[in-house]
Amino acid sequence: MTTTMPRPRAAAFLLPAAALLLAATAALAAGPAIRQLDGKKLPIGDADSLARRILRENNVTGAQIAILNDGQLAWIAAYGERDTQLHLAMQPDTTTWAASITKSVFATYVMQLAAQGVIPLDTPIAQLLPQPLDHYPAFKDTAADLVRDPRYATITPRMLLSHSSGLANFAALEPDKKMHLHFVPGTRFAYSGDGINLLQLVVEQRMNQPLEQLMQNAIFTPLRMQQTALTWNPAFQSNVADRYDPDGKLLGHTRRDRARAAGSMTTSAQDLVNFTTALLAREKEGKGIKIARGLTGMPLNAAEDTQTFAPLLKPDTFRQMLTPVINIDTAHQFPTLVDKKSPEGPAVGLAYGIGWGLLTKTKYGEAFFKEGHGDGAQNYMICFTRHRDCMIILTNSDNGELAFKALLEGILGDTVTPWEWEGYTKEQVIANRLNQ
Repeated sequence: MTTTMPRPRAAAFLLPAAALLLAATAALAAGPAIRQLDGKKLPIGDADSLARRILRENNVTGAQIAILNDGQLAWIAAYGERDTQLHLAMQPDTTTWAASITKSVFATYVMQLAAQGVIPLDTPIAQLLPQPLDHYPAFKDTAADLVRDPRYATITPRMLLSHSSGLANFAALEPDKKMHLHFVPGTRFAYSGDGINLLQLVVEQRMNQPLEQLMQNAIFTPLRMQQTALTWNPAFQSNVADRYDPDGKLLGHTRRDRARAAGSMTTSAQDLVNFTTALLAREKEGKGIKIARGLTGMPLNAAEDTQTFAPLLKPDTFRQMLTPVINIDTAHQFPTLVDKKSPEGPAVGLAYGIGWGLLTKTKYGEAFFKEGHGDGAQNYMICFTRHRDCMIILTNSDNGELAFKALLEGILGDTVTPWEWEGYTKEQVIANRLNQ
C-alpha cells in the first residue's frame, strides 16, 4: 500500500559563492528507502541530506530530484529557489525549462505515430514532405544547399532521431549559417538539434496540426502533466523557475513562445515522473497504471487518485525505440563533429536508439538516458530497465552539471554513466564554460 509522508518544514542554508537562500522542500516517498542499482537500500533521510550537501557545495540555485523503483515513484524532492529575488522555493511541480529532454519526449510521440503508420521510420523525409524542404519559410535559406546534396534524399526519421543524419547541431554554428551534411547519413553519431526540428516539420505537415497541440493531446493532457508544454502557458506564472548563471545572477525568465521539438518544453520533476511511469508500464500490470501525483502531498481528490492511464507505447514499439541504431565511440558528445575516440563509451555499450541515449552493457543491465542543457537549465534523466529504476534531475542553474555525478552515484548508485563523454566532470564543466 502506498503511503504519503508528511511534508517537512523547509530548511535553509546559504550558498557559499552567491550567498543565496537554499530551502529544501518535500522529501516524500512511497517507502522508507530508495533501492539503489546494486540492491542496497538508502534511507530517504540520507538521500535528502546527501542532496542538500551536494547542491550546496556546487552552488546550485534550485533543483528537483525524483527516484523511481520498479517503475513507480519512490522519492521526490525539491531544493533551493525558483526565484531568488522573491525568495520563492522550488517545488516538485515547479515548471522548469527541460531543454533537450524535449527531444526524447518528442521521440516517444513519434514512436506512437510510427506504430500507427503515420511516420514510417525508414522512409526518407524528402518523400514524407509534400513540398521540397527549401520551399518552407523556416528552411528557405538554411536548407538551400542541403536539398542539392544527393545524400539528403537518404535521410530518414530514424536517422534524425538517432542523431546519425550528418547534420551539425545547428545551422547557426556553421560558417555560412546553413545546413550541411558532414558525413554519409547513418554512418556515425553527431548530435543534431536541427535534425529534430526538421522532423518536427515532417510531423506537423503529416498531421496538419502544430506540434504543441499534438503533444498536448497525445501525452501531456492524458498523463495530467499539468506543468508541461512546448510553449508558454500563463497558468504557469505562479510556479515557474527563473534561470541563473554560475554566480547566481538572473539569466532570464522561463518563457518559450515557439514550439521546438529540439528543446522548448518546460516541465517539472512531478510531470516527468508521470511520463516515465507511463513509458515504463508493462501490459501485465493491467489495462492502466496509476499516476502518482498524490505522493507529493499536493491536493488530490478521490476521483483523480484512482484514475488510471494506458502505457504510452506497446511493448514492441518500446523495444524498437530502445534498440541501438548507432554505436558511439567518440570521447565526447560535444563538440558534435569532433571524431576523437575513447574506450569509455564502448565499455558500457554506449549507443543511440530512437530519441534516447543507450547504455547496452553495464553491470546493472541496460539503460536509456537524456540530458538537457541550456542557459540556466541543466537537467538529466536515466532509467535502468532491468528493475525500472530511474533518476530525474532538473535544475535552474548553470552549476547543475557540477552536481550530477555525485548525485547519481550517491543516491541512485549509478557508477556506469560515461561521465567524460557527457562532459560532467568538474574539469570539463569549467572548460566548457570558458569555451562558450
